[in-house]
Amino acid sequence: MLLGRRSCWRQLQASFFRLLCLLPTGFPVRSVDMQRTTDNITIRQGDTAVIRCYVDDKVSRVAWLNRSNIIFAGSDKWSLDPRVDLVTKGQLEYSLRIQKVDVFDEGSYTCSIQTKQQAKTSQVYLIVQVPASIYKVSEDIIVNEGSNVTLTCFASGRPEPAITWRLLNPSADPLDGDEYLDIIGIMRNQAGRYECKASNDVAMPDVKYVNVVVNYPPTIKKTQSSETQVGRMGTLQCEATAVPTPEFEWYRDEKRLSNSQSINIQILGTTTILMIANVTDEDYGNYTCVASNRLGVQNASLFLYRPGTGRDINGSSCVSAPVWLLLSCIAGLFFKS
Repeated sequence: MLLGRRSCWRQLQASFFRLLCLLPTGFPVRSVDMQRTTDNITIRQGDTAVIRCYVDDKVSRVAWLNRSNIIFAGSDKWSLDPRVDLVTKGQLEYSLRIQKVDVFDEGSYTCSIQTKQQAKTSQVYLIVQVPASIYKVSEDIIVNEGSNVTLTCFASGRPEPAITWRLLNPSADPLDGDEYLDIIGIMRNQAGRYECKASNDVAMPDVKYVNVVVNYPPTIKKTQSSETQVGRMGTLQCEATAVPTPEFEWYRDEKRLSNSQSINIQILGTTTILMIANVTDEDYGNYTCVASNRLGVQNASLFLYRPGTGRDINGSSCVSAPVWLLLSCIAGLFFKS
């Protein structure tokens, strides 16, 4: 019985469609969207589309079709889609309303009218726009300076969204990239938060972020020697930049210094301070600050000297570490890891 009913339904639908296809065309009725008369209606995904069709009191038959499917025949609904219904105002309007429009609703819709004198048809093409949406973006990464980096950002939408990149610090200038952002030989000043934006003017752009950390070896950028009288406290200061954060060591000649009754070493992030309590004649001289991480080592010479010797207390020299110092630092890093 069920198969028989389906067969009859298909035959009835086909017969009705053949009848409508035989109706002559070329006499369009007014077809407008909610704003203006047009052959196209552009609607955003999720909104409600109203495809308008106006008739007069001489109409004997009227129907809505989508492609080869009958949606309405008169007031009888042939579509099983609950989102679709008719908008009628008296006998003058026979409009089709589709709620929560989706991309599969896009296509041509035909309002077919039969009067005693002639047949009229009006076709409207429904265009469905989809806001841009980023569905895949690179994860946060950590790389070494000089490495080649590729960030990816994929988005969907209708029309096809445009993808742009910015490095948000410090200037946030646009970068040359789309779905792929290639950075050849990345430098430390290219570390930061990267913004991927996908836009197609349908709605607000979709934005995602990728954090890029660039590792690089230490660079000692500031030192402070000390001019101190005997019996006073002498303070030497050394500041370095590095990623990961550098580790510090202090040396007097080839002897590594550590906290004791007369020496206090403090490490505050990227700065280290050597404090010598109650300075004696034996404490005057050259000291070495060593900054190291797993990517490299750098050292600088600082001076604790007697007042009046004429040294520039802000002067320092940063040189490649001697072999014994390099080996000592590398061994220390090895055993700590």
